[in-house]
This record gives sequence, C-alpha cells and structure tokens, in this order.
Amino acid sequence: MYDFSRHKPPAGPIGAMSARAVLTSALDARGRSQIQTLRSDGPLVLRKSNPKGPEPLTRRSPDVARVALAAGTAGPLGGDDYALDVRVGAGSTLVLQEVSAMLILPGLSGAASRMTIQVEVEQGATFVWLAEPIIAAHRCNHHHEVRVTLAPDARMILREETLLGRHGEPAGDLTSRLRVTRDGAPLYDQQIEFGPASDGWDGAAVLDRHRAVGSVIAVDPDWIDAAASVQPYAPTAALTPLAGPGVAIGAVAPDSLSLRQLLTRGVNELGPSWAT
Repeated sequence: MYDFSRHKPPAGPIGAMSARAVLTSALDARGRSQIQTLRSDGPLVLRKSNPKGPEPLTRRSPDVARVALAAGTAGPLGGDDYALDVRVGAGSTLVLQEVSAMLILPGLSGAASRMTIQVEVEQGATFVWLAEPIIAAHRCNHHHEVRVTLAPDARMILREETLLGRHGEPAGDLTSRLRVTRDGAPLYDQQIEFGPASDGWDGAAVLDRHRAVGSVIAVDPDWIDAAASVQPYAPTAALTPLAGPGVAIGAVAPDSLSLRQLLTRGVNELGPSWAT
C-alpha cells in the first residue's frame, strides 16, 4: 500500500496552494500494465488516457498504462508548492502525458513557487514521459525539480522543454534541476538557471537570442556495451552519451515549434524502436 502520510502539505504564504498527487503502475495477472494508484489533488489532475500521438518504445500498444496530467487551476503561482510521485512497478510500462503546457505565473506575495516530481522505475519497467513545455512568465520565480531512480534493467525516455517568457515578454526567473540515478549511481544531474536573477543566461555561451531550451534523456540497458557517439546534428542541438547506458539530447531554439522539431530529430537518431 502506498504511504500517503509523507505528502503532508507544508505551510506556505497566505493564499498559496499545496498539492500532492500520486501515480503508480503494475502488471496484472495477464501480464498487462495497469494503473494501480491514481490520486489527484487540486491543480494536479491525473486521468487515464489513450495514445496522444506517436510514442517511442511503446508503439501505441493497448497493453500499456497511460495517464494524462492536466492543470485543474492556473499556475503554479508564486508561493504554490506542487509535488507528484510516480512509481512504475516491476515489469510494467507507463506513459505519462500532459494535456497542455505549464504556465508559471507570479503571485501577490512575491514568494517562489515550486514543483517537485519523484519517479521510481522498478526492475524491468519502462517509463515514457514526453512533457509539454514549462513557460516562465514575466516576474515569476519558480523552482522545478525532477528526480528519477532507475533499476539496472529499467528503460526510460524523458523530455523536458522550457520557454523563457510568453510571446513578446521578458523571461521570469526559473531554476530547473533534473537528476537521474541508475542502480544507486548518478547517471545525469543538471541544474540550469534562467531569468533576470541569473548572470549570463542570455549570453552567447548559453542561450544568446534563443528563448526555448530543452533536452531528452534516454536510458536503455542494451546500450551498456554499445554507447552512442557524440553527434552534433544541428547548429544548436547535439546528442551526447552519458557515463552509463544512456544519452542526453540537448537543444536551444528561438521558439517552441523549432525546439520540438530539434528534439524529435535527435530521438529519431536513436533507432527504429525510439523513432516517432
């Protein structure tokens, strides 16, 4: 049974919202993946879903568990604290979809907002998460953290995209960290900071004139003896092997559509089972 007691909302500024959602998958008696726990909370709405579009690894199989994450309210706003816990049970396959982009907005108190996502992918399990963009609106102050724990034989593909400001507006402040561990050892750990409070983020060495940045992390135990080679496949995009059976695809672009095209192109470089 899942322990919900560890999701007690912390105290926050007056008017701030806290939300804790939980999602778990497991194999049923016939060996098909199914949703075991589906617990929404306020602005974090989880619902069973059908394939949204092309999917790497799963090929839109009906035996895969699929869940869509939707926003029940606007935000997060300044001072809000959201958390999502995901566990992909042994041998199961879970596809996490998102209905729309997440728009980060400032709050009246001026406090920072926070989103924490913890994912555990157990033995022989597969996790597919092609997230929609995070939009850091002007004057927001947001901390976004994703922590993924993988079993040695787990597979995963995870996409993250960030847009710095809405169309025609300056960027807000955003700190984003993605940490992936495999078999207890670090596989990928990156923290990036953008916005007026960060030095040099819009310089030539970082984003320059671009306002869209994203990455894809793909992990497959079959790559342990056949790591990918470094491959700059576009002027602002590259595929880089990790110190383990995984690759990181990174790109920057002037807009959301161009970024998505670059990241999709990188995923297609991984081979037929990953291509969309």
